[in-house]
Parts: sequence; structure tokens; C-alpha cells
Amino acid sequence: MSEIVKDEHAVHQGLAIVEAYEQFINYLYPILQNAPRKHGIARDMALRALFEQVELFIAAAKSPQVSRLYSADAHLAALRFWLRFMVDPARRMLTPHQHRAALALLASVGKRLGAWIKSVKIRG
Repeated sequence: MSEIVKDEHAVHQGLAIVEAYEQFINYLYPILQNAPRKHGIARDMALRALFEQVELFIAAAKSPQVSRLYSADAHLAALRFWLRFMVDPARRMLTPHQHRAALALLASVGKRLGAWIKSVKIRG
């Protein structure tokens, strides 16, 4: 088994929140890739939202503006919407167990983001 080599100079290096978010992506991405074709539009939009979040975290890390953190937080709410949409019995793109596991991973990211927002607000 080969080990993943990380880029030492990557922008997100050292951002614990991005690494926690990678766990969420690594869990959800293969599930979404195997979603039924009839839900292709929803799958594609959810995948796009999944990866846009990384860009929001990186933009927030590069800026001293707390508003960027709030944008990232709002996007997490959009991801929670997609999880609810996909677990709905009418679609069954996610099982209830997968939904709970994904929400737990996302909650971990949300906690870190909340702490990040609080630290930026304290610094002023």
C-alpha cells in the first residue's frame, strides 16, 4: 500500500480545518460517485458544493476578513442541505447511516470553523 505524499508548499498545509474537511470529502466522494444516474444533476451539484468549500477555507485563510469565515460557514449549511436532500426516502442517494456519519464529520469541521471565527473576532 502506498502512502499519500502531501505537497509541503500547498496553501492549505497546516490548516487543520482543511485536513478535517478532507476526511469528509474522502467519505462522501465515493458515495456520490456511485449515486444512481437518474440523480445525476443533484449528484453533480453536490460534488461541486463539496469542492467549493475547500476554496472558501483557503480564501478565508488568506484573508484577515471575518466575513470570509462567515461565507465558509454559510456554505457548510448548504452542504447540510445537500445531505438532507440525498437521504430523503424519495431519492435514497445516502443511507441513514451514511447521512449520520457524514453529518458527524461535517460537525467536526463546523466546530473548528466556529473556533476559528471566535479567535478572529477576539483578535479584532
